[in-house]
Amino acid sequence: MEFTLKFKEINEKRELKSNNYSIKNLLNDLELSSQTIVAKQNGELSIEDNIIREGDEIQLLQIIYGG
Repeated sequence: MEFTLKFKEINEKRELKSNNYSIKNLLNDLELSSQTIVAKQNGELSIEDNIIREGDEIQLLQIIYGG
């Protein structure tokens, strides 16, 4: 079972590690913080507790801070 990950220059298929693999698990695996990343699941904004399903497209967007 696979999903597509898009983040910066990454555009690849990845294996789902479990049936309950969430956006939060993905962020942890990539050593990214949910405070600096927004996730889109199949084109819709997603919360980190959402489960990633086979065939999903997950796009991670870096939040830009300004001052």
